[in-house]
Amino acid sequence: MNRNLWWIIALAVIGLFVVSGVNTIPRLDEKVNASWAEVQNQYQRRMDLIPNLVETVKGFANFEQKTLTDVINARANATKVTLTTDQLSDPEAVKKFEQAQGNVSSSLSRLMVVVEQYPDLKANQNFLALQSQLEGTENRITIARKDYIETIQEYNTTVRTFPGVIWAKIYGAKAKATFAATEGSEKPPTVKF
Repeated sequence: MNRNLWWIIALAVIGLFVVSGVNTIPRLDEKVNASWAEVQNQYQRRMDLIPNLVETVKGFANFEQKTLTDVINARANATKVTLTTDQLSDPEAVKKFEQAQGNVSSSLSRLMVVVEQYPDLKANQNFLALQSQLEGTENRITIARKDYIETIQEYNTTVRTFPGVIWAKIYGAKAKATFAATEGSEKPPTVKF
């Protein structure tokens, strides 16, 4: 009787281990995918705003054409670089995507600095509305990236520690790459007049 009780307890513990861990990796993977989708959503929002911003700025004849061309080219290049959820485990793919988005951020920063020399443009209601939307979008991107980084941290911790490492091996789950600061991002953008 006593021996049977130990077997029942052992089976209950093993059963609890199996039931509690079997869905952890897939649940966290879905959370990572959802967080990544939100990052992409915010980047897409920014990409959608850029053509309107460029058209508004183009209306001011004396505006630096090179600055606008840089923004347009950065946007075009960034839309060519995609990163699927299957590629989130590839640090090089994440880095390439982040560099493309960093180029957009850098060119937009230079554009905003140049705009300071055009008081009529700064007073234009369309420009002010677009600038406000762009600033809001940049904040949303920052928050979405922060949330994604936290989700990746939870996922990576689970697939690297016990008992998650067991489930990770069963599912073939690997640690996922996270964002790193773009090289040179610690320096403010340089604008030459």
